Amino acid sequence: MARVIQKGSTFYAPKGAYYEGNVRIDGDFIVPARTHFWGRLVVTGRLELGKKSSVALDVECGSAIIGSHARIKGPLVSAGDVSLLDHCVVYTVTAGGKVMLRPDVHVGDVTSADTIIVHGKVKSGKLTGKSMKVLGN
Repeated sequence: MARVIQKGSTFYAPKGAYYEGNVRIDGDFIVPARTHFWGRLVVTGRLELGKKSSVALDVECGSAIIGSHARIKGPLVSAGDVSLLDHCVVYTVTAGGKVMLRPDVHVGDVTSADTIIVHGKVKSGKLTGKSMKVLGN
């Protein structure tokens, strides 16, 4: 099991690390590419989940940027904005802010208290938000 590195209120995971249990971070958490969590991930601040990373259960955070080709097998719950980048897979999303879906995202139901912005073609369940913007093909 890997450790985390703290610099101020921001925490960093080492590249290619894996975490066997549940992880709770009080602050912002920056996760590099190919880092894997085999439990729940709770971040009180901003989460930046790197490219090709994965979370086996659910994610709870203040706001989130989910990198390309990342996979979250449980629900993603955010108090703020959520951005899902190209080719990522997320079970469901519930956000208190805006949700942005980039091309080729696979996501279940998306619920937003604000706008849902869709860039290009995505595979999704039901999209529920205050308003919807579709950009691109």
